[in-house]
Amino acid sequence: MKISVSFLSCKQVLEAIRRINLTDADFIHVDFVDGKFVEGRVIPFRKLKKISKLSTKRLDVHLMTNQLKHYIPKFASLNCEYITFHVEVGKDIEKYIELIHSYGIKAGLALNPETDLEKIKPYLSMVDLILVMSVVPGYGGQSFIPETIDKLKKIKSYLKDDKDQVVLEVDGGINDQTVKELKKIPVDFIVSGSYITSSDNFQERIDSLRS
Repeated sequence: MKISVSFLSCKQVLEAIRRINLTDADFIHVDFVDGKFVEGRVIPFRKLKKISKLSTKRLDVHLMTNQLKHYIPKFASLNCEYITFHVEVGKDIEKYIELIHSYGIKAGLALNPETDLEKIKPYLSMVDLILVMSVVPGYGGQSFIPETIDKLKKIKSYLKDDKDQVVLEVDGGINDQTVKELKKIPVDFIVSGSYITSSDNFQERIDSLRS
């Protein structure tokens, strides 16, 4: 299981990045919120670009915006392993997957808690990652939605029929307790924010998720 650390809930962002760099976290999770597609804390791209230069980890980018034609090229200029956008944008999904791939970056599709799983099925052979939101996107520190477990199991069953290797990632409310159920599925990636960054010892919290 790989761990992607989110800094969305951190007030001292630069200090959080420095501390994440010192851990064995696999990625830094970058949440881009435009304030329109979803509400939440808006960090402008120009600031995220500066932050990315300080990171020694590759980026796991989660775009929460409808303006994908504008933002995919911008984020593709950073040190990205994955760029993920929401299936809820509803149109031109194949085009945006192809656009991400054209930059040599892996493409992901995200799914909100209330969204029907059938929405992602047509794209499973095209993407590299499925991100399941286990909280309402846009705000850190929320509690894990229990129904997410059944949703993840169902998606896992979809992926068994797929010829390509698709990574299953979950984001929201993940701590040393909720991760136990995720390991049983199992998921491939977890995104953890406030559980790690609210601690004085980031590595200790990461270890607790891995163990």
